Amino acid sequence: MSEGEFKRGGVRATAGPRLGWSRDLQNTSNELDTPFAKWTKDQVCSWLQEQGLGLHVNSAKHWIMSGQTLLQASQQDLERELGIKHPLHRKKLQLALQALGSEEDDNKGKLDYNWVTRWLDDIGLPQYKTQFDEGRVDGRMLHYMTVDDLLSLKVGSVLHHLSIKRAIQVLRINNYEPNCLRRRPSDENNITPAEISQWTNHRVMEWLRSVDLAEYAPNLRGSGVHGGLMVLEPRFNVETMALLLNIPPNKTLLRRHLATHFNLLIGLEAQQQKQESVESPDYNLLTATAKVKPRKLPFGSFGSLRKKRQEENEEYVCPMDVAMPKGSSFQKNYKRGVDIRLYDEDLDRLEQMEDSEGTVRQIGAFSEGINNLTSMLKEDEFFKELSTCSPSASVTDEDSNV
Repeated sequence: MSEGEFKRGGVRATAGPRLGWSRDLQNTSNELDTPFAKWTKDQVCSWLQEQGLGLHVNSAKHWIMSGQTLLQASQQDLERELGIKHPLHRKKLQLALQALGSEEDDNKGKLDYNWVTRWLDDIGLPQYKTQFDEGRVDGRMLHYMTVDDLLSLKVGSVLHHLSIKRAIQVLRINNYEPNCLRRRPSDENNITPAEISQWTNHRVMEWLRSVDLAEYAPNLRGSGVHGGLMVLEPRFNVETMALLLNIPPNKTLLRRHLATHFNLLIGLEAQQQKQESVESPDYNLLTATAKVKPRKLPFGSFGSLRKKRQEENEEYVCPMDVAMPKGSSFQKNYKRGVDIRLYDEDLDRLEQMEDSEGTVRQIGAFSEGINNLTSMLKEDEFFKELSTCSPSASVTDEDSNV
């Protein structure tokens, strides 16, 4: 049977377009042996289709002569000749062209826009899938995503910006491995902060159910809370978590219960970073309602805006020099089991804290019992019963001593 004939088994018929596996990898590799500048019109048009820019193929057939046409095209050419009016489509095309001329292992280029829409589900922000899909946002665009890009995609919440920032950082830590996120519980004894940072929004809700907070878990849908945000973002603390879960402030024991398990989960390094953030003079509690304020550009700076975007890391949602976690579990040569002693110490601390909570409950019950007993002692019948029962009690004590 030849390779082109129908063959049962293998990848499902629906998996190609759904998962972005529709490319003929063998033909693609052969094309890459030829410099892009020498690609034919048909090859360039097929490549545009693979990039998710198929709606511009008809214009490309009339204008493009070879790959060199695209390489020499300016922003104005792309808009006028190809009809690419969406700024993110132009950015996507330019990043893809740059990647063709790069010799680096471009794992992020393997994550197409279909993968990114599923990734939004994983990080708890499915409400933006339509905008990201229309923008054809792929893995490369996530890597170079700017604050202005996010605002153009109608993402205005500070919390959601931080959620996307830390989700991109998790992808960088894991070298843009497509399956690096953890969606379901597995063998997670002595789980490390690095592994928790890979938790999806659904996995975080599963954790809440495991610590007896099941009734509040559904409140995290669409919140943008995932493992990377919990572990890597200093501004995201247990107060913000309780706020998003809608746990009332007067339920102090419940909030203390959440804080105990939250701190045990994220590890000592993350706890220290969050504490330092709270103690900083400009600290503001992270809420779901805070909005990102667009940067105001000074008059006369528009001509140099493109250059500024390339030079200023703070323009990126996740800066290229973002501080990476220093914990041993995030290191490449980390061996599982090294942090078990630290985990056991945290577990002992958790048991002590739970014991203290249990002691508080016991003291409350004991004081209530004392009040009830006091009221009973005031009744004459109780004194009569006590006087009648005391002799037998003394006899019993004497018999027991004998």
